[in-house]
Amino acid sequence: MERLPLPLEGITVVAVEQAVSAPFATRQLADLGARVIKVERVDGGDFARGYDTAARGLASHFVWCNRGKESIALDLKDPRGREVVRRLVADADVFVQNLAQGAAARLGLDAATLCAAHPRLVAVDISGYGASGPYADKRAYDMLVQCEAGLVSVTGTPEQPAKAGIPAADIAAAMYAFSGVLAALVRRGTTGRGGPVEISMLESLAEWMGHPLHHAMHDGTPPARTGLAHAVIAPYDAYGTADGGRVLLSVQNDREWRRLAEQVVGRPELGTDPAYATNAARVANRELTDELVAKALGALDADEALARLEGAGIACARLRDVREVAEHPQLAARDRWREVESPVGPLRALLPPITLPGGDTARMGDVPALGQHTGALLRAVGMTDDEIAALRRDGVVA
Repeated sequence: MERLPLPLEGITVVAVEQAVSAPFATRQLADLGARVIKVERVDGGDFARGYDTAARGLASHFVWCNRGKESIALDLKDPRGREVVRRLVADADVFVQNLAQGAAARLGLDAATLCAAHPRLVAVDISGYGASGPYADKRAYDMLVQCEAGLVSVTGTPEQPAKAGIPAADIAAAMYAFSGVLAALVRRGTTGRGGPVEISMLESLAEWMGHPLHHAMHDGTPPARTGLAHAVIAPYDAYGTADGGRVLLSVQNDREWRRLAEQVVGRPELGTDPAYATNAARVANRELTDELVAKALGALDADEALARLEGAGIACARLRDVREVAEHPQLAARDRWREVESPVGPLRALLPPITLPGGDTARMGDVPALGQHTGALLRAVGMTDDEIAALRRDGVVA
């Protein structure tokens, strides 16, 4: 049977992007077969290149978000640099930008301007707070938007709020930009027209606030911060084991509680005890409930505890650190690891989570060096070697 091609084969994306939100969105497009041309500054490129040197000298953020792209370094303050972008966009299907609010419009690279000139183009503007409203011009970084969207208020312990350990606002915006591009391309297939796509980090993360937001709006009170515990379910937490590990479990209904009481805690009478028999009772008596579970699991090592919980049909997990995730047996068993090339040699990377059985596997291309494809792309838009040399001499390209 003939294998299907990647779904975005033949789609060209031009991205004036930096940091995480736009680069992570366009990396999804590249993995699915699109050609992604990344426009970077001549003086250092995407500033995420300088965040750290953890990936064998490269920045971990940059390696994560930018494989499979072609890099061209341009000075967009120079009209000749902007003209290069316009030439690239003329042959593109998608344009994505996440410059500071108003910067793209000043450069003539905002979605409205580009779509007016190219009706089939899908053009994405990613911003912190949207193009209008009192926050439109406010600086927006991931942690700040996590605070504005309320994520920090529901994350952490009762005593101390905490930001998420990943750039949740950036990732949320990236994934809505990604799905917005796909939706707009489907619409173009039926209407022949592209059009603008607007994404804001605040609106994306506010949508992800789902349960806490609706709890607060409709009940009048936000759910409490509970660390690893669940605000309205018990037992649902992490418990220490005899070997120093930590095991999480989640009891979702009273039938599961009865099995836990009998097969793990060793106290079957707790299954019908009015102080514990219902979830509402267990939440009201959370401290005593947790003590019972902690005592039982604390007598076992982590492997024994997980085996006992699995045997009782209780949802459970091992609390892993990030290094342990890199060696996770499930990821290994499903062959989810690959190597991608980079300026410092091959680097380990996860296959993207969208799997398309019967089709080509994801295209996990190289991580580009800054300006690695500048010459080739300039020649592709019709520039001669003399013109390119003049642009390099003047610092317009790198």
